[in-house]
Amino acid sequence: MGESKMVHSPLVTYASMLSLLTLCPPIVILLWYTMVHADGSISQTLSYLRQHGLQGFLNIWPMPTAIAWKIIVCYAAFEAALQLFLPGKRVEGPISPAGNRPIYKGHVAPSSTDSGSCGNLIIDFYWGMELYPRIGKNFDIKVFTNCRFGMMSWGVLPLTYCIKQYEENGRVADSMLVNTILMLVYVTKFFWWEDGYWNTMDIAHDRAGFYICWGCLVWVPSVYTSPGMYLVNHPVNLGVQLAIYILVAGILCIYINYDCDRQRQEFRRTHGKCLVWGKAPSKIQASYTTATGETKTSLLLTSGWWGLSRHFHYVPEILAAFFWTVPALFNHFLPYFFFYVVFLLTILLFDRAKRDDDRCRSK
Repeated sequence: MGESKMVHSPLVTYASMLSLLTLCPPIVILLWYTMVHADGSISQTLSYLRQHGLQGFLNIWPMPTAIAWKIIVCYAAFEAALQLFLPGKRVEGPISPAGNRPIYKGHVAPSSTDSGSCGNLIIDFYWGMELYPRIGKNFDIKVFTNCRFGMMSWGVLPLTYCIKQYEENGRVADSMLVNTILMLVYVTKFFWWEDGYWNTMDIAHDRAGFYICWGCLVWVPSVYTSPGMYLVNHPVNLGVQLAIYILVAGILCIYINYDCDRQRQEFRRTHGKCLVWGKAPSKIQASYTTATGETKTSLLLTSGWWGLSRHFHYVPEILAAFFWTVPALFNHFLPYFFFYVVFLLTILLFDRAKRDDDRCRSK
């Protein structure tokens, strides 16, 4: 289980794992309560908890109704059925550490031998024991949690926030429209580029434990859409000019993010025999030896967007997240504290960039 070895010190590893295992659901609930019932005020939420203690927290924990459960189950079943039965082109993922090349189809996906335990129960549960877990031969769990359920939920929730704001105020504010349109454009971009996603670190290296499944089922739909959750009860009128400026800037950032990934994907697909910005690409060729003693070669693109910085595609992604949050303006701190930019910048992308750099350096 070589890919599950610790990439940080044991203290940082266990602290981060235990924090996410225990704090992820309560943070999501407190975020929802603060946005919906505490006028977006963190101090008001903390005052409530000081007065009522643990029982107060238990009182605000939402209990889904039978209808809500039916909606969630039917939605999950619908997405699972689409994943299994809709026809799709054959897409190959990268070769795994065990020598497998996963194949993703609309109907059939093969099982994988990339599995194992590191001998630590907490790490096995958090990080996962399977790289490409499947139910039977056909149902890929990571595809379902990351894409079909998680990302599609990200697209559905902003629409429900628009509906809720209309019910509450009789209209949908331009700020909510900008937020929703940018998120829908981002999600559409993700699915347009989905075959490239199979070559990312999420799929190729990260196992499908708590980190993947819980994060994509709970954290992504709930926290990444928090600006829209805030705007439901705090509508902001931007005006036509400002709304258009923010919308155009956000769409431009999403396009640049897509074009960065498209350049790299085309470069890899053609083994460097392509044009980048009308010119032959510059590259780094690295030979390395795998854990099994096999010698392989990697090509790293160093021109186009990738000639500007090593992880340039993170820049427009962070900026896009900023532009779909800034319609909330700056009346409250909360949308910016939990939203996509802060999580990306402080946790996910710095860590991912370090892991990617370490992997390239080892080659």
